[in-house]
Amino acid sequence: MAVDTVTGTNNAPTTQSNALSKLATDSTMFLKLLTTQMQNQDPLDPMDTSEYTAQLVQFSQVEQSIQQNTTLKSILSALSSDGLLSAAPSVGKVATFASADAGLTADSPAQWSYVAERSTGKVTATILDSSGKAVHTIDRTDATGDISWDGKVADGSTAPPGIYKLSITATDAAGGGVPVGIFARGMVREVTQDASGMAFMVNGVTYGSNMLVGLATE
Repeated sequence: MAVDTVTGTNNAPTTQSNALSKLATDSTMFLKLLTTQMQNQDPLDPMDTSEYTAQLVQFSQVEQSIQQNTTLKSILSALSSDGLLSAAPSVGKVATFASADAGLTADSPAQWSYVAERSTGKVTATILDSSGKAVHTIDRTDATGDISWDGKVADGSTAPPGIYKLSITATDAAGGGVPVGIFARGMVREVTQDASGMAFMVNGVTYGSNMLVGLATE
């Protein structure tokens, strides 16, 4: 069984740290120059310090802004970690996603479930490869059901691992078209989180958390 993991992308505030470091260096250099000029100024004609004072205020404001941004990054990082912790129990569970794409691997079949809006007389499920070519067809009559495909095709060969799409055409007893909802299923192997949000890895396919519609014990 593959090693299941929960990972997160924690972009440490390196940019903020570098900015603060440079700001501190510039500020120190500025203060040294200001002190030197004040020590060597003509007592009878003292220099105008208003410009230097304004510069010091600006340094202070920029420093506060960078520090506030760093604090915000830390808070968001903590929230992301909490999100991953709450999602950790989903690893090893069978998840259902609102997607027609499912992954086929050497160890796991591609799996889907489907639900028609009403009774059906005929259901034709077609599995398509990444180029849109039909590689396998299944005929059914049930309005709801599960489909598990091990990669076997009509000529007896096995399709390569990858992402496959399920397309379903359904008709009722009178021959009228029936809308069908398609869902991908599979065991969650990994949960990740980055700037775009949380995602679940199932059979090599990444699904966003907004696509998750069900979670169950195998």
